[in-house]
Amino acid sequence: MADTQQSYANHTRWHPAFHFFVIPVMLINFVWAIVDFVKTPGRNQGWWIVVSAALVILTLLARTNALKVQDRIIRLEERLRYQQLLPAELAQQCGSLAVGKIIALRFASDEELEVLIREVLAGRLGDTAQIKKAIKNWRGDTFRV
Repeated sequence: MADTQQSYANHTRWHPAFHFFVIPVMLINFVWAIVDFVKTPGRNQGWWIVVSAALVILTLLARTNALKVQDRIIRLEERLRYQQLLPAELAQQCGSLAVGKIIALRFASDEELEVLIREVLAGRLGDTAQIKKAIKNWRGDTFRV
């Protein structure tokens, strides 16, 4: 992805080791534990279901917690960017933007940021997909988790 110009069509981040190895292995392990328990019920097999469920939950928490931290950092970066690029009054109004909208607006170039923020604040761009699709000059983010 580093060699390709990032756009709305290709900006989704897939982490192959996580999405295509760790998650499937954890889910297969959980299903396997249930099948094993059904075939030969017992305390050990029952306990393995509990451990397998805990591993699935732990795996998902590791991912979602990293994404939450990333979202907080993006929010901070974008607020600093707003202070540098926008009129003070507009930068202050951006405090009312939902985190998802701030995250979507991070892809906007400096030149079109003010126009897009005004559209979002006016309610003409409602959800994150609309915001991302409205961006003409995409500012790639290749440092995502």
